[in-house]
Amino acid sequence: MNLQRQFGRPPHASAARGPFFIVLNAGSGSDDARAVREAIEHAFLDAGRQHTLLLVDQPDRLSEQARRAVFQARATNGVVVAAGGDGTINTVAAAALEHGLPFGVIPQGTFNYFSRTHGIPADVEEAVQVLVHAPPQPVQVGLVNEHLFLVNASLGLYPQLLEDREAYKQQFGRSRLVALFAALATIVREHRPLRIRLESNGRTVTLRTPTLFVGNNRLQLEQIGIPQASVVEQGWLAALALKPVHTHTLLWLMLRGALGQLGGANQVTGFATRTLTVRPLSLGLRRIKVATDGETIWLKPPIEFRVADKPLMLIKPLPAQP
Repeated sequence: MNLQRQFGRPPHASAARGPFFIVLNAGSGSDDARAVREAIEHAFLDAGRQHTLLLVDQPDRLSEQARRAVFQARATNGVVVAAGGDGTINTVAAAALEHGLPFGVIPQGTFNYFSRTHGIPADVEEAVQVLVHAPPQPVQVGLVNEHLFLVNASLGLYPQLLEDREAYKQQFGRSRLVALFAALATIVREHRPLRIRLESNGRTVTLRTPTLFVGNNRLQLEQIGIPQASVVEQGWLAALALKPVHTHTLLWLMLRGALGQLGGANQVTGFATRTLTVRPLSLGLRRIKVATDGETIWLKPPIEFRVADKPLMLIKPLPAQP
C-alpha cells in the first residue's frame, strides 16, 4: 500500500501522534476474537505505535471500558478506538465525542455501514494503517434525546426487528442471511401502528405509521434507494415514515429496499430535517422503544431527533483529490 498516496494530506491536516486506546469487543473469548486481538496487536507493533487494548468480555462492561479509554487518552493526548460492530462503535464514539477526543474504528460488524461510508477498510491491518497515517476529520453525529447515533435511529417496527435479529444471531450466528430471516419473521407478525405527531421544519403532522426511521448514513440510505441520502452530508438528517400497510405490503417494501427502490414506493414518505420532535398520541404511553445503531433503549417522550452541535473527529482517509 502506498501510504503517501493513500493518506497524503494538506499541511493543515496531520495524523494523530499520541497512543491508541482500543476498546475491543472480545465477545465470549472465541477463537475468532483471539485472532482479531492478535491481528490488532501485531499491526500496531509493526507500525511502531504505542497502544493499549481494553477488552470487553461482557456486554455490561462496554461503557466502563469506553470511559477508561477516554480517561487514559485525555491524560496522554491519545486516540480512542472502537473495535467491534455498530453498537460498540456507537458507545465508544459517544464517550470520545463528549470529551472532544479523536476517534478511530477497526470494524468488526456484519454490515459496517459507518466504517464503509468513511472509507475505513474491514481488514484489521489496513484499518490500523488508516489510524496511524490519516488525520482526524469532522463527521456529523445524530442525537435522539441526547443519545448518539451514527447510522440511524428509529421507533416502531424497526426496533422490534433489531431485537428479534439479535435473538436469532445468538442462536444461529452472525450473518446477513440470519439477519434477513429474522427480518422476515418479525414482519409476518401482527403489529399495531404508532399514532404520533411530528414537528419539523415549522410544520406539524399527525400520522399513523408502523415505523419511523431517521438516517444519518449516506451509504445505507443509498442502498435502499432513498432520494434524500445526500442530505446527511449537508447538515441534515433523512426521515422516513411508512403508511399503515398489510403484512404482504411490508414484505414487498422490504424487497424494494433490498433492490434499492424503497424511495419510489407510494407507501413511503421521506423528508430532510435538522430537528424532528415526535409526540405519541396514545394515552398512557410513558416510554417508547427506540433503536440507535442496532441497539434498543427506552426513552420518555417527546422524542427529539437532531443533528449534534459538534462533530465527531474521526480518523479516516481524506477524500480523493480531483
